Amino acid sequence: MSTLTATRPTAEIDDRRSHALVHARIMLRRNLRHLLRYPSLTVMVTMMPVVFLLLFVYVFGGTLGSGLGSGTPVGMHGGRSAYVAYVTPGIILMAVAAAAQGTAIAVAQDMTEGIIARFRTMAVARSSVLTGHVVGATVQTVIGVAVVTGVAIAVGFRPHANAADWLAAFGVILLLTFAVTWLCVGLGLSAKSVETASNSPMFLTLLPFLGSGFVPTASLPTGMRWFAEYQPFTPVTETLRGLLTGTKIGDNLVVTLAWCVGVAAVSCVWSRRLYEREPKPS
Repeated sequence: MSTLTATRPTAEIDDRRSHALVHARIMLRRNLRHLLRYPSLTVMVTMMPVVFLLLFVYVFGGTLGSGLGSGTPVGMHGGRSAYVAYVTPGIILMAVAAAAQGTAIAVAQDMTEGIIARFRTMAVARSSVLTGHVVGATVQTVIGVAVVTGVAIAVGFRPHANAADWLAAFGVILLLTFAVTWLCVGLGLSAKSVETASNSPMFLTLLPFLGSGFVPTASLPTGMRWFAEYQPFTPVTETLRGLLTGTKIGDNLVVTLAWCVGVAAVSCVWSRRLYEREPKPS
């Protein structure tokens, strides 16, 4: 009798976990179908970083590349080719941020169009809805980063990375994607409208500009330099730059992991609490 009593809760927990995985897979399929049905959003979040890449390389690249100083990538001697190598990691981070902004919009649409209220009345694991958004956004981000990297290579980006470096860089990108996507899920859940959700994550696309994404932090004014050196996107940029172009990484990898894990953990808890919150009666 005691054995049956002891095994029953374990079986129920395993059953709930299996249902949650099935529901998460269904929600992921729903989000992927949305991406296929409405490709304009994927095109929009991908093309913006590409436009910035072409703009900075072909309009400003010659001048900015000659002024990189100690920030010049290994094997480069200034000019446009050096600037392509320098700016590409920052553009990749911009692609991650742009895709996360699309996630906030998608979550806000679900919250305002009534589908979430419908899910609440169904036997659907609540965690699966958010998990579907996060994994779907990760797929969208990987596509965007691949396109941006391909365009960068087409305009002269020549990374010095070996297979291990590429794998490590991909891992850093996935970790950053996971962190900022959960943050944007929370922003989408807390937004009162889709318009608000489209604007609230915009600071993420500005952080590469206010860090080492486009120019070395040493060239910035004192106050801005302090902010640039301690904001989260700078160590991520320097880590990617080191892995792809051979510049020194130092302790940037450790700082990157700390920022990403911290933001992901806090944002995940915050998003789940927002989602579990019962809607106020109108």
